[in-house]
Amino acid sequence: MTLLVSGTFSLGIVAIVHAIEEHLVSQEMDHELNVVLREDLPRGQAPRLASDTRFFASDRREYEIPDQFAEVVEGFSEIVTGDAAYYAYVREVDGRRYMLVQEQHEFETREQALFDVVLAGFLLSVAGAWGLGWMMARRVMSPVSRLAQQVRHRDPLLAEIPPLAPEYADDEIGQLAAAFDSTLGQLRQSLERERLFTSDVSHELRTPLMIIASTCELLEATHPEGREHEQVARIAHAAEEMRDLVQTFLLLARSRSEDAACEGTSTLAAVAEEQRSRWEPQIRDKGLDFELRVEGPDSARYHLALLRAVMSNLLRNALHYTDHGLVRLVLENGGFRVEDSGVGIPEDQRERMFQAFVRGVEARGEGLGLGLSLVKRICLHQGWRISVNSLAAGGSCFKVRLHESF
Repeated sequence: MTLLVSGTFSLGIVAIVHAIEEHLVSQEMDHELNVVLREDLPRGQAPRLASDTRFFASDRREYEIPDQFAEVVEGFSEIVTGDAAYYAYVREVDGRRYMLVQEQHEFETREQALFDVVLAGFLLSVAGAWGLGWMMARRVMSPVSRLAQQVRHRDPLLAEIPPLAPEYADDEIGQLAAAFDSTLGQLRQSLERERLFTSDVSHELRTPLMIIASTCELLEATHPEGREHEQVARIAHAAEEMRDLVQTFLLLARSRSEDAACEGTSTLAAVAEEQRSRWEPQIRDKGLDFELRVEGPDSARYHLALLRAVMSNLLRNALHYTDHGLVRLVLENGGFRVEDSGVGIPEDQRERMFQAFVRGVEARGEGLGLGLSLVKRICLHQGWRISVNSLAAGGSCFKVRLHESF
């Protein structure tokens, strides 16, 4: 703004100086030429002019117009030749040219000095405005920066953190700090309710799950046959899945920094072999082929329950949405892929498939659309990355990257 205002003001001064210069000098020289033509020449007198002004006429030999001024147009003009500068005023009367030429070196010197002062004032104004603006901006933004730094390092789950508003004056920054305290309090309460709910539900579910598992073991000890054996096996399998889900939800309810249990305890190959024994019979019972392929060794260790939940949900998803062909689990160094020859996922729905309660247009199974959402939450919790693409031959490929080498 200072640059614009100062620049406009300076250019205005220069334009006004030039306009006044032309107007005043033109009027003065016109008056002097009138005196010469109406008074001095008719009386036979030499023109009464200042020492820096000369008179020329095309019809008088003693006042012959020099070649350097021969092409000057009628009216007022400024002439610059080398280091010399002149004002020229020309009037034509009955085909005769009369001219006054005035040296303007002294005026130009003063004019240049004025322009230098204007330029210096312009530069000083810009520099002063920049310096003052920088100081004021730092003074104004300092509490904002401090508040941002405090907000950045606040953990909404720590209830003992004192509020921020008392540290600031009762101004806009203080109101912003108070608004943050209020929002942080609401967020803390919401997160605390979620943590308590997840912990309580998970804790309360463990007892009935243990009872179900124990009952299944007792029933298995009676050696049931036929359909009874299948029902007991299904109950035991469902109880095991519930136990895994409870453990997964408990882990997701905590942050990684406060949960030492999130450290790796199992290899990718071990989890894959476990999931193979679990899902291959169901996949083959549906008339599909199952393939476990190892394309690269991976010796890293990952959290067993979380990796098991991700891989299990992806294999279940492939089983539900594949009617013919195969399901393939591919292990690589730093990750794995689950490929199928099923219905596939349209490109415009791939991101939405990871949202809770979202199911594809060809929804299968009895789920509520939480499987892929849970997978996404686990990956975000662990710093893993998951993506989905379509295969050239049809079907989908879910790719999970467990570390950067994949």
